[in-house]
Amino acid sequence: MLKLSKVIFLTLLSVFVLTSCYRGQPKKKPPIHLIPDMDSQPRYDAQEYSSFFQDGSTMRTPIQGTVALGELKEDIAYHQGKDERGNFVKENPVPVTLPVLRRGQDRFDIYCAPCHGRIGDGNGIVVKRGYLPPPTLHQDRLRRIEDGHMYDVIKNGIRNMPSYAHQIPVDDRWAITAYIRALQRSQNAAIDDVPEEIRGKIKK
Repeated sequence: MLKLSKVIFLTLLSVFVLTSCYRGQPKKKPPIHLIPDMDSQPRYDAQEYSSFFQDGSTMRTPIQGTVALGELKEDIAYHQGKDERGNFVKENPVPVTLPVLRRGQDRFDIYCAPCHGRIGDGNGIVVKRGYLPPPTLHQDRLRRIEDGHMYDVIKNGIRNMPSYAHQIPVDDRWAITAYIRALQRSQNAAIDDVPEEIRGKIKK
């Protein structure tokens, strides 16, 4: 009796194993799909032929004037830092306020200071560890460049500096530009730039 039980068990086990192997073979009738999970939908796949449209194409051409969400960038100066002729805009198109400067300082300390240093002198921690030093932001040439040029460098990079377009959004690029101007002013200021009521305190 025990031997017969073993035979039955081995037979059933063999049938189960063979059946499992057979599941990978092509069949005319698909297996029962107990949980559809929207696997089979009444839809077209990309590049698939369509019998619904006259031209037979599934993928339709967008209506003229269609703009993808978030891609309407009519303000060229704001998004590119240039005017309609392709020249860099001279002034920051974003109003410079205290919150903007604080945001610019925050982003500058995160993304720019490692190379340029906290005061923009080009002596950041990365430079101290062997990286090529960037130019100081306080040299006359960089104090004279347009705000749009500075924005463009942040967006697209220049020479050894990579692009930060992915890490820094448009608003923050202009905020950083405004903060750099404040840094430049702080390191190249004259006593006449200081309000009269404060000059005495500075001299002391």
